[in-house]
Parts: sequence; C-alpha cells; structure tokens
Amino acid sequence: MNRCYPLHGRRIPIARASVLLLLGLFFPAIARAGEWRVTPIRLDLGKDAKNSAVTVFNESEERLQVQMDAMEWTQDAEGKDRYKETRDILFFPRIMIFDRKGEKILRAGIKIPAIEKEKTYRLFIEEIPGPGKAQGANIAIAIRFGVPVFVLPLKEDLRGEVMGIGMSAGTLRVPVRNSGNVHFLIQGIRIHGKNLKGAVIFSKELNGWYLLPGASRSYTADVPADVCREIAGIDVEVRTDRLVLNGNLVADPSMCATK
Repeated sequence: MNRCYPLHGRRIPIARASVLLLLGLFFPAIARAGEWRVTPIRLDLGKDAKNSAVTVFNESEERLQVQMDAMEWTQDAEGKDRYKETRDILFFPRIMIFDRKGEKILRAGIKIPAIEKEKTYRLFIEEIPGPGKAQGANIAIAIRFGVPVFVLPLKEDLRGEVMGIGMSAGTLRVPVRNSGNVHFLIQGIRIHGKNLKGAVIFSKELNGWYLLPGASRSYTADVPADVCREIAGIDVEVRTDRLVLNGNLVADPSMCATK
C-alpha cells in the first residue's frame, strides 16, 4: 500500500444521466476535463500530533468545487468497511472553491483522543460537479476520495494471526485476524501447496487491504482438482506493512473438489 492510492480526480462523458461515482482509496486514471489531487494520502494523529493538514491541488484551469465530510471507519464481522457520521474529527473548511489552477489547505484534528485502542476515520473530499459540465450525451462524474485518519492509542500493541486455515471442495480459506490495538495493511498473501516430496506444485498470491484492530477477514483461493489431490501441505505467508504472519494446513484428497 505502501499500495496504490488515488491521487487525482477527473471527469469524462459516458452516458445520458447524472451519476455520482464514489470511490475509496483507488480508482483507474480517467482522462478529460479537470484534474485534482491531494497530499498526503493519510493522516496519523495521536498525543504528539493532535492535528494535521491535507493539501488539495487543482491542476486544471477549470473551476473546481469540493466539499468535505468526516466519517468513523469500522469493519464488520466479515472485515468489510463500514462508515457512520462522527463529530470526533474537527476540520476546516467544509467547502473549497478554485476558480482555476491552485492549491488550498484542509486542516483536521481529533476532538477525542484514543486511549486503549486506535481510532480510525476517513476524511472524504468530494468533487461537486459545476453547472454546464454535462451537455447532450455527456454526464459529470464526481470523484470522492477518502483520506484515512488513524488516531494512535497511548501504547501500541501490534499483533495478528492466521487462524483456522481450512479447505473444502477445493476452496482454500485463510482467515486473518488483527488481534492487536492498531491497524495493519495486508500487502499480499502467498500460498504454496506442496506434495509429499516437499516440491511446490501450486502457488497463488492474493491482494490484501487494511485490517483494523479486532477485525478478521477470510481470503479464499480455488485449487484445481488434479493438483489438489497431490497436495500434502499448504503454507501461507501474509505480508503486511508492519509484520509477517504465517500459517499452514495438512491437506488430503478429501478436501478437494469431486469431478
């Protein structure tokens, strides 16, 4: 992570309706009309840094309006991101207007400090399509970018685990849990299936995502039936931005898909 994050917002004509495109941390480069970006792409706050700032750059000669909103960021039992309104984050301004190319500062701070566990938020910066952008078959697409905001606890406890790896009908499941009190970013999951001689006969790499404190997420991989029956063991390595987690599974043909 670090992975690829979106740094620019752009608009293109594509259909006969008004559409709002809401994106998280990455989106493909879309060419045409205006263009904007933000830096930094995350904020780390705590007892030594209770406030910080984000710079918004309008890199086009066109008029740009963006509005800001703060949301509490949590993850559910399946590790999916969930957001709800919050007043924990103080930020100013709430709207920025650029008449042409230029830059402005968005200042943000935490109202309530984290004590035992890291607090996580997203500070959303959303483009407001201006009048006259959509004509005929064209539409205006508004980009919404969420800056992650991490508020560190008084004492960090970084821990994670790969637990209960299993395989049924040829589908491997790798549950990863954040058992600490601060987030980590899963950069990749490497899977190696070995035969009785220890030779690697199956390999796969999966992409990861943020895993917030106390959250778990299961990753899956399908193993081809002909290879699966030859696998005697599976080794898993979960690489994060801050630590490496490992797990393994003793496999047998009963775990494979039947033809």
